[in-house]
Amino acid sequence: MEFPHINPVAFEVGFIVIRWYALAYLAGFLLGWRYALMLAYRDDSAQKKGQGQGREMRPDRTDIDDFLVWAIPAVILGGRLGYVLFYNFPYYSTHPAEIFQVWKGGMSFHGGVIGVTIAMLIYAARHKIPVFQLSDIISAVAPIGLFFGRLANFINGELYGRATTVPWGMVFPGGGPEPRHPSQLYEAVLEGALLFVLLQIMIKYKIHHKVPGMITGAFLLLYGAFRFLIEYVREPDVHLGLLFHYVSMGQLLCLPMICLGAGIMLYARQQRG
Repeated sequence: MEFPHINPVAFEVGFIVIRWYALAYLAGFLLGWRYALMLAYRDDSAQKKGQGQGREMRPDRTDIDDFLVWAIPAVILGGRLGYVLFYNFPYYSTHPAEIFQVWKGGMSFHGGVIGVTIAMLIYAARHKIPVFQLSDIISAVAPIGLFFGRLANFINGELYGRATTVPWGMVFPGGGPEPRHPSQLYEAVLEGALLFVLLQIMIKYKIHHKVPGMITGAFLLLYGAFRFLIEYVREPDVHLGLLFHYVSMGQLLCLPMICLGAGIMLYARQQRG
């Protein structure tokens, strides 16, 4: 299959250039924010109806609105610094002026997770919100941003997969003449759509009310597992290759996510008793 060659620029207004990648971030934040408000509203309704089982059902909608101001820079700054440190530190250590030139590309999901986690811990402490009640909501909405982000990667023809003979293999610009796995679409389906559905099922059964932290742990565990598997068909970064001759940097970063997710789920279960 031939790559569809979609223009990475969505539209231009004078000297202002709007790219699909920027719109993907915008869609992720806006739709995630609206969905988070829905979840917070449900929590507030449960409290008003006396269904909160004795716990203060926060974050409320005001908390979500306020935290958005924290989350946006945390994701962008964490994602950029994560890329610099995890994927290309030798280069940026000699070109420090380029670290904050995000328009040239280079973001790390794992760095974004670290950034927003730090923001959640600080915000929850300052506003006296149980951190797992906040992180459960943020974890439930995160796959929305992941879905749009991976679609933007596909449009840009970046982060493509390894050479393959499967019928749906695509010839990507810059990827040579060989058909390759459209690994961006695999990630959009697994890390975005499927993960969202699985977490939504947990929310439907009010797992975040009954066992705070369980959705947070499930998100970390499932994302880590999905990403780890997809990395086997995703082309490693040229300047990194495979670490220890077997795993990619993405897989290496997923291992602590999987362990942490499993640990949080076990801890949440024990706290529930």
